[in-house]
Amino acid sequence: MSVFARHSCESIALAGFAALALTAAGCAKSDTAQARGRDAAAKPVKVETVTEETVKRAVELVGTLAAVDQVTISSEADGKVSRILADLGDRVKAGQPLIQVDREKQQYAFDQQRASLEKALAQLGAPDPQHLPDAEKTPDVQKANADLAQAKQAYDRASQLFKRTLIPQQTLDDAATTLQSKQASYDLSLQNAKNLRASIQASEASMKLADRQLRDTEIRAPFDGYVEKRMVNLGELVKTQMPVMSVVRVDPLKVVAEIPEKMAPWIKDGQPVQLHVDAYPDRTFTGKVSRISPAVNTATRAFPFEAVVPNQDAVLKPGTFARVHIESGKVDTVMTLPYATMQYRYGVNRVFLVEGDKLSARELKVGERLGERIEILSGVKAGDRVAASDIEKLTDGQRVTTK
Repeated sequence: MSVFARHSCESIALAGFAALALTAAGCAKSDTAQARGRDAAAKPVKVETVTEETVKRAVELVGTLAAVDQVTISSEADGKVSRILADLGDRVKAGQPLIQVDREKQQYAFDQQRASLEKALAQLGAPDPQHLPDAEKTPDVQKANADLAQAKQAYDRASQLFKRTLIPQQTLDDAATTLQSKQASYDLSLQNAKNLRASIQASEASMKLADRQLRDTEIRAPFDGYVEKRMVNLGELVKTQMPVMSVVRVDPLKVVAEIPEKMAPWIKDGQPVQLHVDAYPDRTFTGKVSRISPAVNTATRAFPFEAVVPNQDAVLKPGTFARVHIESGKVDTVMTLPYATMQYRYGVNRVFLVEGDKLSARELKVGERLGERIEILSGVKAGDRVAASDIEKLTDGQRVTTK
């Protein structure tokens, strides 16, 4: 190939590359122009206005459900467990027998005291300890009183006859001695009657004590509730004050929690509370504040309180956690926005103010969640218009049109 031909081919190739480069540059400029056109296009957005609202403050707490009454029952008698009448989880009524201790010895002691009382009543001539006759009206005293009256009459006659010298001195002395003897007999009968009355009262007390000891062999439930724990077995020897069973009352229950110091003045006894528990997420339980501590817990800077919660169907269980909602008496005027208007980035809440046809990002300091809205503490003012649609795609300075 000649030199001229080779140079001609190279020139043609360079021209082709130049044409391709110009074509590519033209395409790039076209794409950039289209992108700029898209960026310059205004984005349609919905708008919400920052509003002022009157809000009744509420307190949200986490508390613990506890039994109002929970007791460990101890034996009041010595003996072997002869019967177990209730067990773990059983529902019991007040006065219902739970444990039976062998009662043979106590029965013998009661029978003995009852026999002693009946004997004393027969001696006094009384039907029962509640109808004891007066000491002067007992049979022995009445007989002694009659003998004394007869002796007095005999002495009076002897005195008259002695004055008329119709009887000797010895006869008068005998009448006086008889009178003294009858008087002593009367006094003794009267004292015996009084002693017998006291003996009856003592026997009655002893019989009542024996009856109580007999009844103590039957260990009963102190109130309506459920058996939380059984601590003895059949045939086991129990002693006085030995724990045998634990009973818990589940209706009502109480919820124990703490009110923040700043809200304490606005919570009073009797205020309603609402509870939610994890076991029943769709169910709301209601109760009332029953007690508030007058002193703050210095560790938490909060006031302990209790609220009573009815639990007739026994679905709530002592020891479980509960989320507590209390409407306080505090009312504030606050600025709010729909919660959905906020964009959250890297720990910062912000909204986009609509200023003319552009967006301006503003950081927010927020307060309490109020249903679908959020309390705004700072960052915007009442009446400001903020974007309310496609929040996650908005940017600062973006051009928009309002719907």
